[in-house]
Amino acid sequence: SSGINAEYGVWVWEVVEDDYECASVLQTHTQDVKKVVWHPTDPLLFSASYDDTVKVYKEFGDDWECAESLTGHSSTVWGLSFNKSGDKFVSCSDDRTLRVWCRDETKATKYTCKSTVCGFHSRPIYDVAWGRHGYIATAAGDNAVRVFEQQGSSLLLSHLQSDAHSGDVNSVSWKGNLLATASDDETVRIWTLET
Repeated sequence: SSGINAEYGVWVWEVVEDDYECASVLQTHTQDVKKVVWHPTDPLLFSASYDDTVKVYKEFGDDWECAESLTGHSSTVWGLSFNKSGDKFVSCSDDRTLRVWCRDETKATKYTCKSTVCGFHSRPIYDVAWGRHGYIATAAGDNAVRVFEQQGSSLLLSHLQSDAHSGDVNSVSWKGNLLATASDDETVRIWTLET
């Protein structure tokens, strides 16, 4: 498992005889860490931070190390989400953009930004979720929920639910064609994606 620490670090924990032990403390970010996500198929850990970066960590012997630092966003990176195979992920930011990153075929820890999606959000994007069906949902500070679909290396807006909540939308999560959203308005809503 992994956790976030206010000292700009990521803590990696392992279960040892029904107890948790800290396996590693990764202090590679220069500001608060906002999200940690495990790669869906490989032993890699990704973190997003106020320092505008995404870090990629891999196990090295008995410890963990930062293998890559991904730059491109111009403000806080709030979240990231992988497609089901893990060869791509999307990140979201306070800069109101989504970035689609693709894995380099020559190096498992190297991802390159192939597309930047901007102009759809008027406020920061706080969360992103890439569903198994291929749709990507965003939660943003403009109270709306958006769903994108991938077309080649770009994302096209497929659905827009304006005023989905009466406050900032902070979280999105897919379960099949169901999309759950959570907001500052103290509600959780469940939506059905109709294609």
